[in-house]
Amino acid sequence: MHKSDEKYQAYVKILEEELVPAMGCTEPIAIAYAGAVARKTLGNLPEQLDIKVSGNIIKNVKSVIVPNTGGMRGIAAALCAGVIAGDAEALLEVIARVTPGQKEEIKSYMDQVKPKITPASTGHVFEIDLTVTKGTETARVRIVDTHTNIILIEKNGQPVFQKDVCSGKEEKKTDHSILNIEDIIDFANTVDTEDVKEVLERQIRYNIAISEEGLRGNYGANIGKVLLHTYGDNIKIRARAKAAAGSDARMNGCELPVVINSGSGNQGMTASIPVIEFARELQVSHDKMLRALVLSNLVTIHLKTGIGTLSAYCGAVSAGCGSGAGIAYLYGGDYEVIAHTIVNSLAIVSGIICDGAKASCAAKISAAVDAGIMGYEMYIQGQQFYGGDGIVTHGVENTIRNVGQLAKEGMCETDKEIIRIMVERG
Repeated sequence: MHKSDEKYQAYVKILEEELVPAMGCTEPIAIAYAGAVARKTLGNLPEQLDIKVSGNIIKNVKSVIVPNTGGMRGIAAALCAGVIAGDAEALLEVIARVTPGQKEEIKSYMDQVKPKITPASTGHVFEIDLTVTKGTETARVRIVDTHTNIILIEKNGQPVFQKDVCSGKEEKKTDHSILNIEDIIDFANTVDTEDVKEVLERQIRYNIAISEEGLRGNYGANIGKVLLHTYGDNIKIRARAKAAAGSDARMNGCELPVVINSGSGNQGMTASIPVIEFARELQVSHDKMLRALVLSNLVTIHLKTGIGTLSAYCGAVSAGCGSGAGIAYLYGGDYEVIAHTIVNSLAIVSGIICDGAKASCAAKISAAVDAGIMGYEMYIQGQQFYGGDGIVTHGVENTIRNVGQLAKEGMCETDKEIIRIMVERG
């Protein structure tokens, strides 16, 4: 693939758009972002907060600790953090610079205003609709489909900003439908790494730093530590443990940023940390590691495109398959090896559900990375799953489409039932 090719430039752009920094789980951070924008629009500290959110937002915010809040969880904590201490210009790092005094203020403000939280009824899988009030003044912010995709800002009932909700995408986003495994491998082989170096070097720095913090500290269920203590530190365990450790920290209030993939920090860590660990173990060149990260990240984005931002399908599965593809590339795998690695991986773990962001995400990450590694090991030992084996069909792109259909359409009722269980019995 040549630099002058339109697809080459699009692939670079996709990496730049998707591999961005975020601090904290991205769904509560999106709520905090809405809060910061709403307060800025209102021009005063609101006396009343009314927020409507879709079921998947409820699911992904309910159990995760919101960073920089002193260990608080949930929608109200995320919203009040954004209103009190959010920087509306910082996007997904909106509450990255909260002062100690503001942490205390967030708690007292939340107790004072008691935000009203109700389910959104528009049918969007991802929706945040916030109205804030001070006296007779109001401001409204509505986010749909992706974490920073504001489609409406109102002040006192009058639109300040508005765009078509039916567009369903942020205007800046490059069309992901151009992604396919064959071209992704070609791009990884031919890309001038200077074109992607900045975004990938940031991913390496940020995601390794939070992984190391996860292994140092005491976060959640400490899945990373459990893996290393139980099974030792050979490369296959270490790749799983370090990815899990990043999630241990991130799901449980660590205030370090990560570089996300497809709107998710867990997916960003899963797609990158195992590849980095294998690259270091195999002592490949830095250039080779960057190319493997290109491959892993783009495979993850490709797999997630047909699924959507949020669903009942665990996103770590896509990223685990991506990392398996990246690892296969590090070992010199060609299209056939990488394609079979992906198919084998999808056949193993595509049944993992997403029941929200919380400590157990780290264990699911470990399982997904293990499946990615196993998918590669199977193929190099002459073993594979064949078309007709469950959701596997002939051709990697056809299998990816099947997974997208399963996750986006087939698991809709599963998603509703997960949310019902979490809300009524959690």
